Amino acid sequence: MNVVEVYTGSFWGVFIIIFTWLVQLLVAASSKASQDGAVPGKIDETLSHSSFVFRSHRTFMNSIENVPVMLGTSFLAILVGASAFWSCLLIWVFAASRIVHMVLYYKIATEVNPSPRSYFFLIGLVANIGLLGLCAVTLA
Repeated sequence: MNVVEVYTGSFWGVFIIIFTWLVQLLVAASSKASQDGAVPGKIDETLSHSSFVFRSHRTFMNSIENVPVMLGTSFLAILVGASAFWSCLLIWVFAASRIVHMVLYYKIATEVNPSPRSYFFLIGLVANIGLLGLCAVTLA
C-alpha cells in the first residue's frame, strides 16, 4: 500500500479543513465588501459581536491562527507514519469542530466567554495536541 491509500481518510479531512477555511475567507470578504464605504484590508474598529461582518472576520482570523498548526501537524503525522486510524480520527475531529465553531460564530452574537463556540475551539485544540502527541510517540 502507498501513502495515499493508507492515509486517504486523513487527506479527505485535510481537504475539508482547507475547504472550510476557504469558505470562511469568502464569507468574511463578501460580508465586509458589502458594507458602505468598505476599505480593502481594514475592518471598522467599532464593530463587535452584534455585527456579522465582525463575526465572519473573527471566524476567519481564528482559523488563520489555528489551521496552519493543524495542517503542519497533520502532514507531520503522515510523514512519520503515525497510526492511520488515529491520525484520521483526530484530523476529522478538528475538521468537524472548526465547522461547528464557524456555524456557531456566524449564528450567535455574544460577548459572553466561554460561549458555545469556545467549546468547539477547545475540542479542535485538544485534537491538534493529541495528533502532535501521536507524532511524538511515533518518532520515539
